[in-house]
This record gives sequence, structure tokens and C-alpha cells, in this order.
Amino acid sequence: MSAQLSPHLLLAVPLAPLVGAIAAGFFGKVIGRSGAHTVTILGVLVAFVLSVMTLQSVVVDGAHFNATVYEWMRVGDLKMEVGFLVDGLTAMMMCVVTFVSLMVHIYTIGYMAEEDGYQRFFSYISLFTFSMLMLVMSNNMLQLFFGWEAVGLVSYLLIGFYYKKPTAIAANMKAFLVNRVGDFGFILGIGLIVAYAGTLNYTEAFAKANELATLNLPGTSWMLITVICICLFIGAMGKSAQFPLHVWLPDSMEGPTPISALIHAATMVTAGIFMVARMSPLFELSDTALSFILVIGAITALFMGFLGIIQNDIKRVVAYSTLSQLGYMTVALGASAYSVAVFHLMTHAFFKALLFLAAGSVIIGMHHDQDIRNMGGLRKYMPITWITSLLGSLALIGTPFFAGFYSKDSIIEAVHASHLWGSGFAYFAVLAGVFVTAFYSFRMYFIVFHGKERFHHKPFPVEHDAHAADDSHGHGDAHAQASSHAHDDSHGHHDHTPHESPWVVTLPLVLLAIPSVLIGYLTIAPMLYGDLFKDSIFINAERHPAMEELAREFHGAAAMALHGLSTLPFWLALAGVVVAYVFYLLKPEIPAACARIFAPIVKVLENKYYMDWFNEHVLAAGARMVGRGLWKGGDVALIDGALVNGSARGIGALSSLVRLVQTGYLYWYALVMILGLMGLMTWQLWPYLGHLVGR
Repeated sequence: MSAQLSPHLLLAVPLAPLVGAIAAGFFGKVIGRSGAHTVTILGVLVAFVLSVMTLQSVVVDGAHFNATVYEWMRVGDLKMEVGFLVDGLTAMMMCVVTFVSLMVHIYTIGYMAEEDGYQRFFSYISLFTFSMLMLVMSNNMLQLFFGWEAVGLVSYLLIGFYYKKPTAIAANMKAFLVNRVGDFGFILGIGLIVAYAGTLNYTEAFAKANELATLNLPGTSWMLITVICICLFIGAMGKSAQFPLHVWLPDSMEGPTPISALIHAATMVTAGIFMVARMSPLFELSDTALSFILVIGAITALFMGFLGIIQNDIKRVVAYSTLSQLGYMTVALGASAYSVAVFHLMTHAFFKALLFLAAGSVIIGMHHDQDIRNMGGLRKYMPITWITSLLGSLALIGTPFFAGFYSKDSIIEAVHASHLWGSGFAYFAVLAGVFVTAFYSFRMYFIVFHGKERFHHKPFPVEHDAHAADDSHGHGDAHAQASSHAHDDSHGHHDHTPHESPWVVTLPLVLLAIPSVLIGYLTIAPMLYGDLFKDSIFINAERHPAMEELAREFHGAAAMALHGLSTLPFWLALAGVVVAYVFYLLKPEIPAACARIFAPIVKVLENKYYMDWFNEHVLAAGARMVGRGLWKGGDVALIDGALVNGSARGIGALSSLVRLVQTGYLYWYALVMILGLMGLMTWQLWPYLGHLVGR
């Protein structure tokens, strides 16, 4: 019999960051800047230590927990509660979320050192951590939805942290609205489960999955389970930024760099991936839903990677990389390789957080200039940022023995082994995506860290750094101003020499670089072919044999990496690196010539496939037309015109007629009474008169 986890220790995991968030948010002025970052970091550190202890108990002792912590209410037989389900999947997610969040908290001390709203920012990111932990630890769909909406709300606050900056305001509203579209589908899926399974609890709902698979949606020939799964996945499309609900994520770069790392690495954008993996007993019953997931993920993986090629903002390159990698995770879900998707979620969390924080370090060193075309040769000025960025990039492109290799290569093999509709296109997309990822990743790497130093006389000028900080952050950055004046005094002009970031920035880079290299090698066996997820993820091996085929071909992490040196994905990645090296270091005139030759394609990419244009000029215009029609037709004409004002006008017209007979003269009232009496008598006697006349 497996051991039980302590509910009190589990409750402390999400509550510790919440206490820190409350302390920094409500008492920030009292405890000051140092107090705010101390209490929030301490809270996340406690959560991380307890999460590691929980994972150890799950792995070593087979411990688990699935129980109600607090019952909110009952509606008939429906229970609404707060409860925890802690198994291998949950424990792994707890560790990833708390570790990445801890690194971001430490990094924020250096990055946000001179910013206004310092305590507010720490309160937000700690609250974000609490929300994500409540999401991944939930044992029911009500708590899942609470955490789901909470991370959306806090991300809205964080993306719009610089609330005086118009682009930040637009970006956080865009993220909020696009996620509402996905959440509408998500809550419909939950509602259908409640309606037909009669429960919000995971275990109880999964027990009735086979019954749901026999039903059709009333009034249609659609399988109910397919409708449920597609609705749930639409929620994941919004939260995990899948095409066409991906448009919010690149614009979220308007927030400070630490939150870019937190949102795009281990937390918010991976919530959808986690949710689908958790709901695997339902998704396994619908091949149609899995094919839909497979195709959507393939489109996102390939076409979002293309957009990364033409980006010049260092953070946006990494953001489009996130979109593409989320597509890879989604493809794995569609191939029924849920554990592979979660494995890539974990490895991606480390190297993508590393790349975002390294980008932030470059931005600090470049005095808040984010245009990679103004960089070059930073390797000798920022050695720690350089080496950690290189390690993160090698992990991202799937270099053998690095973390990303094990998860990305497993995704490619799982898709190749899948027999679902759409798997052929998905296999092509993930293979082509390997070359694209390597190309745009090392395009950025070579331009930033190698080649000619372009920061002395910037080919793409920016304003004076104090003003640039205003533009970037919505207000003056005292650190940037001080640096600016220092360089002005020493050089007599705005020649800013890059510098390495302080230790509170570089320490998280080093700590994230270690798992970016090693975590895949160490964990592939237990996560994909061991028992870590045996109670968390369900796969129908007869209908979806991808994982069985991968298990037959796996002969250890070292053998897999050595074999990977001879496979097509490795050569595609190597080709991407070589092409980027030639284009941007040896022959920089080639990209300019390609841009001229393929100008129409470049224009499409620069306009992001015109998705924003379509949303603004078609969907938004249509919504405005519908809204205006409902306003004029429903509100003005029907409610105000017919019901409110119409009823008043009707009563007024009736009263004007009645007023004609209200003369005030007694003889008139007597005449009316006599005429009425005669009319009544005639009406009563008419049948008898008719009978007499008939005779």
C-alpha cells in the first residue's frame, strides 16, 4: 500500500507564495523593497522545497494524495470543493513551476532594481505562482477553472505592468480578450461533463468516460465525447497560444522581461498542455479530437517558427520560439504521447526561461536597446550571458545530449509512429520546424554575440537611453539614466559599452543552464518509460500505439543521443546553424538579397499572416456590427422603444381616449349608465328575441 502525503504540507505549497503576495501587495510600503522581495522569495523557496519533498515521496515511496481539503457547497449531488490530486504528474509540475518562479524572483531583484512599482511586481509574480500551483494541484474542474482564470487575470496585470504605456495597455487587453474566447470553449466542455457525468471531480468523471463515449450530443449526430474534448482543447488553444488564438502571446512582450520568462516558460502557456494530459482518459476516446489537436499543433509549430526568422526584437524572437515549441507539445498530445508532451514541457521550461532571462540580461547590458541589429560582439563583454545563452540555444534546437534533444526527438518519433488522420502533415511540420528553429535561434545568437560590434554607432538608432527607458518601461529608469550620464561624461557622446549584469541576474542564468543541459538525460527513462505517470496518464495502446513503439526502440539515454547524431533531425538542425552562420557572419548580403527577392513573402511574415488585421477589421468589425444591431434593435428599439417608452405611449394614448368621456357632468354619467344598462339587457335578452323572431 502506497504512503499518503500530508494535507497540511500540501496546503503550505500554494499558500506560502500567497502569503508573500499579500505581504508585498498590501504592506509593501511598510516593509519596503528589500522586505517585499525577501518575503516573496522566501514564500516561493518554501513552496519549492516542499515540492521537491513531495516529488521524492511520490517517486521513492509511491506516495499519493487525492482528497477534499475544503468543501465549499453542495448543489444536489454536485460537490464544489477545494481538493488536491498529487501524483507523479502533479509533483513534477509543482517542482518545475516553483523552481522557475524562484529563479525569476531572484532575477527580478536585479532587473527591476530602479523601477517604480517594485513591491507591486513582486506581489504579482508571487500571486501568479500561487494561481498556477492551485491549477496543477487541483483534483476537480472547479478548482482547475479557478486557477485557470487566476493565471489569466494576473498575467493581464503583469503584461500591463507599465500601465501608462499605450502599447502595454493594448497588449494586456488583447491577451485578456483572446483568452476569454478560449475560456468560453473551456467552460462549455466542463459544463457538458457536469451535465452528463454529474460531477466536477476528475476521478469520478473519468470513471464515467466510457458511458460518455456512447452518447451523442442531443439534436445532432456528433459524439458527445468528441464535443467535450474539442471544447476543452479550445480552452487550451487560448491559454497555450495555439493557432489561431496565438496572437496575444508575442504582444505580451510589453511586460517586463522577468514576467515574459514566467508566462512563457513553465507556467501560464503550459497550462493547456497540462490540462489535456490530465484529461487523457477523455481524449483517448475520440480520434477526431486527437486529429484536430495534431493538425492545430503542427500548424503552430511550423508557421510560428517562420515568424521568428524576421524578428529583430530580441524578446520577440524568443516569444515566437515559445509559440513553435508549444506547437510541438500539442502535436505530441495529438499523437497520444501525453508523457512526451509533458516531458517537453519540463525541458522547455528550463531552457526557455534561461533564454528569456538571458535576453533580459542583454537588454540590461545594452541599456534597454532590444534591437539585435544594434548589437554584435557581446561575447567578450558579457561572458556569463554568452555561455548560458549558447547552452540554452543548443538545448532549444535539440542538440544530442542536451535536454531539448530528448524531448523534441521523442515528439518527432511519436508523430512518425502515429496513424491518426493528419499525422503525415504533422510529421513534415515538426521535421521542417527543426531546421527553422535552428536557423532563427542561431541567427539571433550570431548577431548578438559575434560579428561586428554595432553598438558604438547603431545602424538602427534609438533615442537617448533615458528616453528609451521611458519608451520601454512607461516611465524613467533611473538605472538607465545613471548609466547614460556616466557614459556621456566619460566619452562625451552616447557611446554605451555593454557590461555584464549583476550576480542576481547571472546566478539564475547559471542555475537554469544546468537542467537545460542535464535534465533530459537524467529523466527520460522514468518519465517516458517508467512508472512516474502510470496513475496520471491513460493511453489506449491498441488504438494509439505510438508510445509502445518508442519504448521498443529506447535503449538508454546515452544510446539515444549517440544514435541521434546520425538521424535526419540532427542534420536539419546542423544545417540551420550553418546557414545562419553563413548568412549573418560570412555573407550578410545574402539575407538582404533574399528579402528583396522574396519581398511578398517577407511582407506576409512582417504582418504576421495578417491575423491581427483580420481580427481587427473582420472579426472586431463584425462584432461591432452585431453589437450595434443589438443596441439599436434590441436595446433602443425593443426594450426602450417598445417595452419602456412604448408602454408609456400606449397608456398615454389610452388615457387620452378615456379622458373624452370623463366630462364631470352628472347628466352625462347618468346617460352612460342608462345606455350601458340598456346594452346589457339587450345582450342578455337577445337569444330570446332571436327565438321569437324565428318562430
